[in-house]
Amino acid sequence: MRTAYEIVKGHYDANDRRDMDGMLADIAADCRWTEMDGFPCAGTYVGPQEIFKNVFVALGEQFDGYTFTLERLLDAGDDVIAIGDYTATHKKTGKPFRARVVHVWGVAGDKIRRFEQFTDTLRVSEAMR
Repeated sequence: MRTAYEIVKGHYDANDRRDMDGMLADIAADCRWTEMDGFPCAGTYVGPQEIFKNVFVALGEQFDGYTFTLERLLDAGDDVIAIGDYTATHKKTGKPFRARVVHVWGVAGDKIRRFEQFTDTLRVSEAMR
């Protein structure tokens, strides 16, 4: 059985390859995925299909080159903490941004069960205005 760290690292490895199927592969059907209040796709979404539509598709519709760059991945047993940066350019304004971000993951039974994002929503909002 893979560790929580290995499962989350696999998600980020798939992200680096731009492999959406790989990114969604270990997300449980009941996973609660929370994007921070003030973020363009703020809310809590349950399951891979809702996450895909309300997060990944939504960000792709609003931004060009949306990227998460992982700086550190911290192993806390069944929880994993990722620290990094978001970068993108807003399609309508043409303004780029860079925002620090922390992702908090919860893994159980070899599946991702929880995700919560903490980011500098001001930087994203400034690019959208």
